[in-house]
Amino acid sequence: MRLTALALCAALLAGCATQDRDARLQPGSSREADVVTLYGQPRRVWPEADGGRTLEYSTQPMGRHCYLVRLTADGRLVGIEDGLSPANRARIEPGMTPEQVSRLLGIERSRVFFQLSGEDVWDWTIEPDQTGYGMRFNVHFKDGVVLRTSQSMVFPSRLFPFGD
Repeated sequence: MRLTALALCAALLAGCATQDRDARLQPGSSREADVVTLYGQPRRVWPEADGGRTLEYSTQPMGRHCYLVRLTADGRLVGIEDGLSPANRARIEPGMTPEQVSRLLGIERSRVFFQLSGEDVWDWTIEPDQTGYGMRFNVHFKDGVVLRTSQSMVFPSRLFPFGD
């Protein structure tokens, strides 16, 4: 019971910190330097067709979010979205390339190749469902394109009860 209460408090505090940090950034007036001051250097930078850029702030392997910060060509903030939101995960479709998936979801937690099926499976840690167990979003690639997606639960280990 005490562990559950501690986990709930930590989650609430983490949510507040993210909201406070995001509230200080205003689309149209905040600049790239403001973003870097608050978030630090991005893990990756994606060029956009209009000359703008997307800064990727992935919290993988243990975090559950990937903040994608969209900037105009002159470095002004357009907006911030979570690449691992349910709506964004739903955009993954069969036939997409690994680069397209990575650009939508951010850096993956891990990659595993399954010799018998010939599938290369990438996964991301995501928000738990109503059961409270940890969750992974999996993208299955075969022959260099998305074959399908799946989700898997991460059950706690008796050896490591606080992580997966």
